[in-house]
Amino acid sequence: MKKTFLSLVFAGVLLLASQESQAQAKFPPASSTTKIEQGIGIKKVSLVYQRPNINGRTIFGGLVPFDQVWRTGANSIPAITFEEDVILAGHKVPAGTYGLFTIPTKGDWTVILSKNVEQWGAYQYNQSEDFLRFQAKSKQLSDKVETFTIAFENVKQTGADLTLAWENTKVSFPIVVNQSQEIMASIEEAMKSEKKPYFQAAQYYYNNDLDINKAVEWANEADKGNTKAPHIKYWRARIQLKAGDKAGAIQTATEGIAMAKAANNEEYIKLNTQVLEEAK
Repeated sequence: MKKTFLSLVFAGVLLLASQESQAQAKFPPASSTTKIEQGIGIKKVSLVYQRPNINGRTIFGGLVPFDQVWRTGANSIPAITFEEDVILAGHKVPAGTYGLFTIPTKGDWTVILSKNVEQWGAYQYNQSEDFLRFQAKSKQLSDKVETFTIAFENVKQTGADLTLAWENTKVSFPIVVNQSQEIMASIEEAMKSEKKPYFQAAQYYYNNDLDINKAVEWANEADKGNTKAPHIKYWRARIQLKAGDKAGAIQTATEGIAMAKAANNEEYIKLNTQVLEEAK
């Protein structure tokens, strides 16, 4: 009786050990999960998606049929989040999170923003949940992309392109933001504070073709007392030149070259010299 009991206990220990061993087994997912995030101006766009590989298969027109709604990757559909209102391919989209479907074709693709952000696959796709549909340009690539890739390209202060690439196909569409009014309002408010952002404000107005006279005023203020700042001289000279003050730009750039030489700063010797040559 005692031996039987001990045998059962031993068998139970072996079973638990076997189950524990199985529970500790770890396997990599067939398609990895990736989150990408891109700052555009003063706000961000983020996206979570799954990345399958080709693994020797024919993708578009094979694994992924043409002219059918595709989950755009593997497993769950991508979720894209906009921190602010944006414009996608000319269409206004409020801030928020959306699901991303596509319809691949041999030509331009259809991109679908869905109000459903948690769907697995496209099997239960419901067109009534669409927020927006639009066309996106596609092109053929000479080099094969093994792993499905979504990326931000051509990033500027006012927008970026979102690209989808897999096999020999690349699709892209523009994301545009309009933050000018918000940024200018924040600048005006900051100018009421003790620490005024003269330099950054002058740069922003210059780069965005805003009131150049204000940019000159702020660049002049930023330059006051900065006797060892050749980068400020450089930007002040650029702004003066854009405002049509060639003589002022020549004088400022010349001062910037002298400062940069004193600091052994080759970069701003070069940049101030370029402005000087343009002004002459």
